[in-house]
Amino acid sequence: MRAIVQTHYGSTDSLTMQEVDRPVAGANEVLVRVHAASINARDWHVMRGDPRIARWMDTKIFGRRGPKQPIHGVDFAGTVEAVGSGVRDLLPGEAVYGEAAAGAFADYVCAPRANLDRKPENLTFEQAAAVPLAAVTAITLLRHVTAGDRVLINGASGGVGTFAVQIAAAMGAEVTAVCSTRNVELVRSIGAKHVVDYTRDDVVGRFDTVLDLVGNRRLKDLRGLLEPTGTLILSGGGTYEGGSFLGPVSLIVGGQIRGLFSKQSIRAPTAKPSSETLIELRKLIESGQVTPIIDRTYPLADTPAAIEYLESEHARAKVVIAVV
Repeated sequence: MRAIVQTHYGSTDSLTMQEVDRPVAGANEVLVRVHAASINARDWHVMRGDPRIARWMDTKIFGRRGPKQPIHGVDFAGTVEAVGSGVRDLLPGEAVYGEAAAGAFADYVCAPRANLDRKPENLTFEQAAAVPLAAVTAITLLRHVTAGDRVLINGASGGVGTFAVQIAAAMGAEVTAVCSTRNVELVRSIGAKHVVDYTRDDVVGRFDTVLDLVGNRRLKDLRGLLEPTGTLILSGGGTYEGGSFLGPVSLIVGGQIRGLFSKQSIRAPTAKPSSETLIELRKLIESGQVTPIIDRTYPLADTPAAIEYLESEHARAKVVIAVV
């Protein structure tokens, strides 16, 4: 099968299209014929081995000199090709979407059954591939939000941000979105009641929840936007300036430590893929409350250009790879 392969850390020049063996589904896995995949900030972080501290941590993602998984990509949508012996509820030919540990930038990918679900009926494969990691992250970060809460989303026009705006609005929150001038109308159209163009204005007021998806503000400034017992959610770093040793880790760890001594709750929840969350998202999507937004679509062979666009051009919402 065709796959985009990387053996050592570097720029997009280190990615090459190669013919590799098709993966084989394990007992509780599903082999999916990939119709579309999507790119996340995670992909270029792993591609560059950034932040550098990750290379020295015991993970399944980063190695010392190159990624442990040579084929990048976690988000996918496609059709079931085969199932492992422990999978009883999916059949070949069914349309699915979900997350793999890696390997989605290819003709076929294997994923645990627990990490995928049937594709929303009202989405194309390209739209469905834009959902998993970003939308699962957004809904995980907003679990504590209730109707009537005032929610500020910093980085509202990105992959996670566009889902966060819609999900918070679906929960009944009053959403204030922070973005650049070109994205003002986009975030307003997907549910933001108030929009702050950061190139012209600064945020004023106090909020029940501040969701930081960028990592470009000081912890003190973020806490200053919170009510005395508000909640600060730190998931920044997707657009921080790369090449650092700690990257967004210093802000997140510093925030969690500060939260131990404050009435304000400071959290950095970790999103984990699950079929249950994908089912929850499918219901929101099929009801029309959430719609994936796609900036650009590239063919599989142009995956390096797609990653470069996401990394350097401040792409809005999601960038998708059409495989079939």
